Amino acid sequence: MRKSILSTFLASTMLVGLAAAASAQDLVTTDRVGSPDAPNVLTMRANPNQSPNSPSPEQKAAFAKVWQKFAENHPDWQIQFEFFSQDIGGEHARLLEQARAGRAPDCVTVDSFQLALFVKNGVLQPLDDYFSQDEIDDLFPFIREGITGPDGHIYAWWWGTDLRVLYRNKDVVSDAPQTWDELQAAAVDASKQGLEGVLFNGGRWEGTTFDWLANFWAQGGKLVDDSGKPIFGEGDNRAKMLNALNYFKDLVDSGAAPKRVATIKDYNDFNAAAIAGTVAMFFGGHWQHFQLQEAMEPDAFAKWEVSELPGPTPDQRATGTGGWTVAAFSKDPAKVEMCANVMREVYMGPANEVIGDLPTRQSLFASLPKFQDPYFGQLKDYLVNGHARPGVPIYPEISNQIQIMMGEVLSGSKQPEEALDGAWQRVMDAYNKG
Repeated sequence: MRKSILSTFLASTMLVGLAAAASAQDLVTTDRVGSPDAPNVLTMRANPNQSPNSPSPEQKAAFAKVWQKFAENHPDWQIQFEFFSQDIGGEHARLLEQARAGRAPDCVTVDSFQLALFVKNGVLQPLDDYFSQDEIDDLFPFIREGITGPDGHIYAWWWGTDLRVLYRNKDVVSDAPQTWDELQAAAVDASKQGLEGVLFNGGRWEGTTFDWLANFWAQGGKLVDDSGKPIFGEGDNRAKMLNALNYFKDLVDSGAAPKRVATIKDYNDFNAAAIAGTVAMFFGGHWQHFQLQEAMEPDAFAKWEVSELPGPTPDQRATGTGGWTVAAFSKDPAKVEMCANVMREVYMGPANEVIGDLPTRQSLFASLPKFQDPYFGQLKDYLVNGHARPGVPIYPEISNQIQIMMGEVLSGSKQPEEALDGAWQRVMDAYNKG
């Protein structure tokens, strides 16, 4: 009898333990965080890789821990997820229509360069009450500017970013080029050794526009004015764009860059050339450092170093930066506060650790364990010169025409002036049509 009672007790205890474990596990599913019985619901739309539905098993497991803690901290709330498709441009256009009609999710991850469009349309809620001035001041300048509306309020939390850098083989190019002229001279010397001097994106895709624009921004150039009207083809901006165009044209004409750059539209091409030992330098994304480290033998990888993109002068620097924000669309104060809690507890730091996107608060480079490698210290310094794409409706057409313009110049089918004037006219035709 005593054995039967003990067995019953142990079985009961195990069932309670299993039920508790199952209950804890149920707080995080692929499309819900929190108890399904929680009385308050926050709807959230996100990229799958920025959510409990990440396609990466490693990141999914890491995110599960982050979201589990969030759910335990807010037992009266559940988050119901929906997800973006890979058509980010189309998804944001649909989101804007929904927001105008009052049908948007309560809380959404918004591509940083689309954010200004939502601010302009007045569909986001201000978040000043949920972040201290010290936290806002800790943001990199381009991040702070990007989330601040014309009224001085902040309308999102931009939590992760990236940047473009120059990679070079130190055995071939010992010192980091500081200017365009220095880079061209080093690349020409490398080409005389039978190497491709420098590689960059020049094919028909967004990477070509975004990577090259750093050379325009380094001179203080602006694509659009404060109203979103294109201005890159007139006045000083036209002169600065021609300078940047001629820089890339001269790289090809001098042999510093091979003619095949006009067809490159994949960062993996640079990795392949570096691994094969056929290139001296390339313009790439900061994340390629880790891809090369994984793919190369230690001795080979040790030859490669990252430095800041050269400018027309040593003091004129810029780098293209992207990344994602979280914004509150709901007008319900309780939901706005809960969305801000998501920003703070999930995305401000923890998501950087899970995904690897660079922090946007400068102090997080010192406090987050993932970013203690000295390499990240370099990137932190470079991000001070970060520039984001303008979040205006005409930007996709500007980018499209820059891609065409670059193809014409790099292939030699048109001179820079003619190619720029054509791109400018086509952009203005599109802009004037509304």
